[in-house]
Amino acid sequence: MKKKSGVISNMSANTMDTCTNLIRNAKKIVVLTGAGISTESGIKDFRSKTGIYSLAPEYILSLDYFYQHPKEFYQFAIENLYHPEAVPNKGHEILAKWEQEGKVATIITQNIDGLHQRAGSKNVIEFHGTMKTATCLNCGKNYSTDEMLSRMETMEDFYICNNCIANNKLEQYIKPDVVLFGDTGTWFSMAGIQTILRYMQEADFVLVLGTSLLVAPFSTFPQYRRQGVPLIIINKGETPYDFGQDTYVIHESIGKTMEEINNQLHP
Repeated sequence: MKKKSGVISNMSANTMDTCTNLIRNAKKIVVLTGAGISTESGIKDFRSKTGIYSLAPEYILSLDYFYQHPKEFYQFAIENLYHPEAVPNKGHEILAKWEQEGKVATIITQNIDGLHQRAGSKNVIEFHGTMKTATCLNCGKNYSTDEMLSRMETMEDFYICNNCIANNKLEQYIKPDVVLFGDTGTWFSMAGIQTILRYMQEADFVLVLGTSLLVAPFSTFPQYRRQGVPLIIINKGETPYDFGQDTYVIHESIGKTMEEINNQLHP
């Protein structure tokens, strides 16, 4: 086992024993998840060499682009962000199991695929929103993404809500319920952030899965855990937290690692 400044850098037997014992004794685990947990369900991430940003610039996922090119935006979003065929993997399933056992307090996810909920997790904060629904920016009418697909096939201006009237057509645009660049989401409000920070303060253990922790404000959340609270990071790449105090890092598959830990918890 290699350990430096609180970091375990390989998945040796001792590493797994340490992490398993920490999780065994935890009662209020807060889990932070990113694209890395969903790639194991066949969903592309954003920033890798084969990720979504290799297909198009980040500008396509901006609020400005949505307003200027709604049809092109929807086409890109449906093709690259909507994955109704994807199914939860072992990582999702084990988190749901741990929640049922009273160990996981909440999952705060950057993902917009809904796989945590489909696996059975109940207390999930979708920090970047969801691709399951879209909402009229004027009247608030909610549409499922399947409804939007149907509208795309049958209507020219499918992205304009016909449930309300506004002086400016832009106000009637139906926007997917994802947080775009230049956008703010429900959880980006002061009340939303305060709720998340309260979860972080109450946590007796923080588990990070599949995120490089580079995008603020999500990346700042581990800083708000109480002193001495363990942080385990399971991620293929490095993060800015890898050499912090009380931090344990495993650069392995999330599903494989979670399954091994769960097997030790339930021999």
